[in-house]
This record gives sequence, structure tokens and C-alpha cells, in this order.
Amino acid sequence: QTEVHLKTGGIVPSVAQQLHKENIQRIVQAALSSSKVCPRELSAVATTVKPGLALSLGVGLSFSLHLVDQLKKPFIPIHHMEAHALTIRLLNKVDFPFLVLLISGGHCLLALVRGVSDFLLLGKSLDIAPGDMLDKVARRLSLIKHPECSTMSGGKAIEHLAKQGNKLHFDIKPPMQRAKNCDFSFSGLQHVVDRIITQKEKEE
Repeated sequence: QTEVHLKTGGIVPSVAQQLHKENIQRIVQAALSSSKVCPRELSAVATTVKPGLALSLGVGLSFSLHLVDQLKKPFIPIHHMEAHALTIRLLNKVDFPFLVLLISGGHCLLALVRGVSDFLLLGKSLDIAPGDMLDKVARRLSLIKHPECSTMSGGKAIEHLAKQGNKLHFDIKPPMQRAKNCDFSFSGLQHVVDRIITQKEKEE
């Protein structure tokens, strides 16, 4: 889906929903085939239901409920962020408790994972997610037109160019330096960057 999202300058919920609709049947079929389990052998159907892009999650939910109805299997609703936090245990030997930082286009949170459904939320973004902020800055800078960044998402393009840049050129203070908690904030950073871009546009 990356190519489509690049053309739209980030994730547009209705576009993501359409792509999910077009691919979900094939993806579920591929998962069942590679696991050598036929649908009738499933014990239950588990699906992430919230939080997240409602349109995209809705595709998975309606597909799952249809499957549940068809196969007469129990349905297990899963918290989207808990699912992401536990994925690491499918691929690596990670014992409880462990600390997890989830950062994406739509979320940013820090949690202590004490068990399969035992999470202690330590902090979260108070406004927008970092991915959302970076996409907006990349769009503002038209980085999709930069020859080195035409195939990169907003965050990746900014990271790529930042490695070649001078980090002392602009005096940007890290957000929430005085906060005595684990929360995050990215809207102030976006506002500062917007101001710098506007100033540069005036100068040039």
C-alpha cells in the first residue's frame, strides 16, 4: 500500500479503507494456507477493534464477523495497541514484564507490558502522533518532489535528509522538557517547524 499512500502524501483514511477491502480476503487466505489450518479448524476469530483508523478497522471487523457467522466460532475483540505490543513475542523470546514504545502515524504511547492483557500505560501523546506530524511537515516541504525522497514516506524522507543536515542550524527545543511525566507532545514542534518554513519562504 506504500506506493498509493506516497501519492496521497500520507494515509488518507478512505483510501486505506479501500485498499484493505481489496486485499483482506487474499491476506486471510494466505495466512490460513501458510499455517496449513483450514477455517473449520480455527478455535476462534480475534480482531483488533480499537483504537485506530475507524474505516480501516471496520473492514477487518465486518470481515471477521462474517467469518464468525459462517463458521459459528467465538469472536475475541482485541485492543489494537495491545496487539502491536505483543507482536514482538511471536517473533522473539521476550519475557514479561517488558517496556514498549509504540510510535506510528496515528499513535504514540509508552507502556509496561506485565502480561497478555495486563498493561500499565506510562505516557501517551497529548495531541498528534509523530507520524502524523512528520507527514504534515514533509507535505509542507513538498519532499515527494525531492529526487532522493520520491519513494519515501514523510518520516523516512525527513530522517534521510536530516542525516545530511546540520543539527545546530536551527534552535529547536525538544518538547515537554520540563514535564515530570512520560507523556509526549508533537503539535508544538510542528508549529515551530511551520514558522521556520514560513520565514525561509519569505527570505527566499
